[in-house]
Amino acid sequence: MTDRDRELTALDLESLWHPLVQHRDLAAAPPRRIERAEGSFLYDSDGRRWLDGVAGIWCVNVGHGRTELADVAREQMAKLAFVPLTMSHEPAIRLAAKLLDLLGYRAKVYFSNSGSEANEAAFKIVRQYHAQSAGGARRHKIIARYRGYHGNTLGALSATGQAERRLGYEPLAPGFVFTSAPDPYREDVDCADALEKTILREGVESVAAFIMEPIIAGGGILIPPDDYLPRVREICDRYGVLLILDEVVTGFGRTGKMFGHQHWGVHPDIITLAKGIASGYMPLAATVVRDEIFDAFNGPADGLDHFRHINTYAGHPVATAVALRNLEIIEREGLCDRAAKMGEMLLRELAPLGAHPKVGDIRGRGLLIGIELVEDRATREPLAPSTTAAIVGHCAAEGVLIGRTTNTTPGLSNVLILAPPLTIREDEARSIVVAVERALHKELPTNGSEPSRP
Repeated sequence: MTDRDRELTALDLESLWHPLVQHRDLAAAPPRRIERAEGSFLYDSDGRRWLDGVAGIWCVNVGHGRTELADVAREQMAKLAFVPLTMSHEPAIRLAAKLLDLLGYRAKVYFSNSGSEANEAAFKIVRQYHAQSAGGARRHKIIARYRGYHGNTLGALSATGQAERRLGYEPLAPGFVFTSAPDPYREDVDCADALEKTILREGVESVAAFIMEPIIAGGGILIPPDDYLPRVREICDRYGVLLILDEVVTGFGRTGKMFGHQHWGVHPDIITLAKGIASGYMPLAATVVRDEIFDAFNGPADGLDHFRHINTYAGHPVATAVALRNLEIIEREGLCDRAAKMGEMLLRELAPLGAHPKVGDIRGRGLLIGIELVEDRATREPLAPSTTAAIVGHCAAEGVLIGRTTNTTPGLSNVLILAPPLTIREDEARSIVVAVERALHKELPTNGSEPSRP
């Protein structure tokens, strides 16, 4: 270890508060320090290469090291580094227009900096919309789903149905109600029917909106039945409830379509976007609102009907310029189709692991894949979190970084998560499969058997 390495490690331990990490024993195993990245790989301070099987935090959709995006950022920063969107600038205008072109309906785009902020804006919009609409004054409740994740700010966390994320921060914001989310592996529940019953039990006149991820991501890669989202849309329409789709993870090619909801042909009233919008190269998010809702915010210039909400860096010129080029790359390189093709390949390659006695279910859509691990396949008792973590550790020892559910629903930290860059090559994808297989056999041997792959 060089003097520089020792200095940086000491400064890290003295200065940084890392997310989702217990720091008590961190000195014995400091976080790996990444120096650079290219394609599907990260390179740490020791020169070791790591295959990024989770695309950062499911966001580096176009892969690492795109100098094209760095060039765009440099050029925009030199030309116009900052102006608030109380005024306007070309990158934000063109990006908003591009998003609406991709979505295919008339709407307005409100920019912010993160998925949490995009959802906070959505919650305020739906409440203000109803307050300013005839007969809607009492509509304030927002229904969300157990297992879902919508962010870490107060309102977004209040809509998050993951008890371990909420623990210690309650009471949270009032007005949030939960219903069941589809989990075909664990529950035989008609969740669309459960949503309708929740609306009726809460009182139709009190419910403003329903928020959901098209595919629950951090809560376990939960893919709904094909009739679920169309029925949700119909139920929301029937009772005048606005439908918010949180596409922070599932947007921009991750599931094999530009947006996750396009698998089911359903249009939301509001859609929230982040992560892949700029592939992690800049912080950016968006809340897209249908024109019919936006129209309720029109009023006298000296009144209070407008959306009284602002983020200093929302729609930042550099971030929006980078995002616009990022979307160009996704389209130019056919990354949505590529994600669909590579996801199908990965699921085929992973399928033999379904015979392992500790593998309960393998599921995915595009390059968003979950492997649910169990103690017993008959009872479906979840695998212990420590064992699941050890499997992730074994993959890291092979040079492959994968994710897992953590700090979500008590007892369900048992799902391995694969979500590599959409640019991943076939040989790189196969190395993920090999690492997972070896990790399973190493941590959970079956009658002393060895991995079947070389």
